[in-house]
Amino acid sequence: MKDTIFEKPIEKQFEFDSDVAAVFDDMLNRSVPFYKEAMSITTHFASLYLKDGGRVYDLGCSTASLLLELERVNKNDVKLIGLDNSSAMLEQAKKKCDLFGSSIELKETDILTFEYEKADVMISNYTLQFVRPTKREELLKKVASSLNEGGAFIFSEKVISEESKLNKQLIECYYDYKKGRGYSEYEIMQKREALENVLIPYTETENIEMLKKSGFKHCETIFKWANFATFIAIK
Repeated sequence: MKDTIFEKPIEKQFEFDSDVAAVFDDMLNRSVPFYKEAMSITTHFASLYLKDGGRVYDLGCSTASLLLELERVNKNDVKLIGLDNSSAMLEQAKKKCDLFGSSIELKETDILTFEYEKADVMISNYTLQFVRPTKREELLKKVASSLNEGGAFIFSEKVISEESKLNKQLIECYYDYKKGRGYSEYEIMQKREALENVLIPYTETENIEMLKKSGFKHCETIFKWANFATFIAIK
């Protein structure tokens, strides 16, 4: 279904409700630059670190697209678990999993309080940016402690530049990208207002430093387009 949510005036802050869930896949593909490529490299590296009999958690799995692709390409016997606090998102995810006869486990939960079992890989696609800054490092420490030694946390985030003029240029570049995919100036403005104080991005440096403080021995960017980046952190 096509994303037309912001064609009309917004009445609330952005949330992952039934309206968003119904158009979420289209929203991602049209509003996140090179989303498929970022997910492809995420799947590639997740497969490298995922051992036979291992476990993967997708934090904020939304409609389970990444887990379904990982299940498709992975040859090992693994457990794939998707976590999300939006029942509407999980409803869409379940429909897709049922359609493909998937064995993915879907759990409605708060990723901050969930009791994780040991895992080889943890994934988070544009989820950390919605976690309040005061709780973000706490979550990452929990992620690090739940990973097996040598395990990987692979995550994508919207990022900001440390240089204000360049940051403005990156935002303008992104808005041009969205216009090229059919979003109007009005829709872009509406979504920006809806996300105000809901989506709080960090710089690349802040993300990497936060991961190292949380117990990861190495973290670096493995894919980037303007103000969107994919990282890998090794425990």
